[in-house]
Amino acid sequence: MYLLGFDIGSSSIKVSLLDAENGKCLASSFQPAQEMEITAKKPGWAEQEPEDWWKYLKLALAEVLHQAGVNKNDIKSIGISYQMHGLVLTDKDQRVLRPSIIWCDSRAVETGKKAFQSIGENRCLASLLNSPGNFTASKLAWVKENEPEIFEKTHKIMLPGDYIAMKLTGNIKTTISGLSEGIMWDFKKGSISEDITGHYGFSKDLIPDIVPVFSIQGELPANVAKELELAPGILVSYRAGDQPNNAFSLNVVNPGEIAATAGTSGVIYGVSDEVKYDPRSRINSFAHVNHSNEHTRIGVLLCVNGTGILNSWLKRNLGETIEYPEMNKLASSVPVGSQGLITLPFGNGAERMLGNMDPGASLHNLNFNLHNKAHLLRSAQEGIVFALHYGMEIMKNIAIQPSVIRAGNANMFLSPVFRDTLAGITGAGIELYDTDGAKGAALGSGVGAGIYKDIAEALGNLKMIKTIVPDKNKKQEYISAYAEWHEKLKNIMG
Repeated sequence: MYLLGFDIGSSSIKVSLLDAENGKCLASSFQPAQEMEITAKKPGWAEQEPEDWWKYLKLALAEVLHQAGVNKNDIKSIGISYQMHGLVLTDKDQRVLRPSIIWCDSRAVETGKKAFQSIGENRCLASLLNSPGNFTASKLAWVKENEPEIFEKTHKIMLPGDYIAMKLTGNIKTTISGLSEGIMWDFKKGSISEDITGHYGFSKDLIPDIVPVFSIQGELPANVAKELELAPGILVSYRAGDQPNNAFSLNVVNPGEIAATAGTSGVIYGVSDEVKYDPRSRINSFAHVNHSNEHTRIGVLLCVNGTGILNSWLKRNLGETIEYPEMNKLASSVPVGSQGLITLPFGNGAERMLGNMDPGASLHNLNFNLHNKAHLLRSAQEGIVFALHYGMEIMKNIAIQPSVIRAGNANMFLSPVFRDTLAGITGAGIELYDTDGAKGAALGSGVGAGIYKDIAEALGNLKMIKTIVPDKNKKQEYISAYAEWHEKLKNIMG
């Protein structure tokens, strides 16, 4: 019996096939080979074509099926992980009306600010746990105001994962967790927010029907099964945003547990059993995958947009062919603090933890006679970690303080500089696991389809592969380097 997981990222689409009995990944692939295009027609914009997600999903799936060589009739369920906060608009015939406005797009910042003030800051935070910000609801309001002809044709709005589920099943559904990430869920009333729909002036009919995160949400019809070269009737039984799903894949489902990722963006994600929020909405609170009316499970999320995207930018622009392992080795050759070179990594859209400011990335204290590419690489990785630490200091205000951070052994966590700096400045140990979003989505589908009796059984084979312990001998060096970094940030923010 096998499980499929689809991870719909903004850089690539990953597909994994797991053996349900032992949780072992039999095959995995991602597409495209190079990072997926993000179109920016204006500064601060970020769009992708939903059809590209589907195209690359099919390519990655074909590779997985070829690698695994399993009997397709034994594939029982599909789970979906997806990039959060995006907006997909479709008409009555399920045709996409415009490119998706994705998570790092900043165009709706002012729209969200006005809604925050008009609805009332206390009312928003108490009910929505967040400012409307530049999240999905505000992006829809931007379309309504600036592209009225498209808005008039819109039959349903979707998050990226809802769109993929629609392509798989023909059903248009969403989840409470998804609606909360779009800032459309009222936690006080336990329903779609009338404050948001009323203020922005759009009908609740635009929002799909709600299904549980873990549930049978549809199945592959014959025509879709043929297109994907799968058997018809496979259950689609799990969908979750990438960060809640990453936390799930790391068995971060209970209060006090912490997960981290460092892909295109960097995220620290903690679980709470209390409905809490940051009064300035610099970090965000959403319904976790296992949230219910009976058992409160809130995911408290800190995001730094400029993380792996900064590292990949350096890789592309150093003027030579260089791979990530070599970059990490070079970074390790420079001492803590990068000999005074400071990088602020904020070059990928408005940063929520900076009050939706978009200061851009910047280098400070560059010395042409001292610094070289190794310094650039270490300074970038330290700058990303320091940005995460800055946000984690905010998280302490709502009682999210890690002693242990769990992460997948991937992306920037493959870098000794990155993980040692994170452990050193936070004082938290880091546990690395052999898992990722696609594997987590596959296991989640097993829960939703009833193949596993519960989350504990689904994650029973999760194994830790490495632990990073903070180096106490370098603690003061990390503290000093962070203090200098923080001073530069304060100067930028004014």
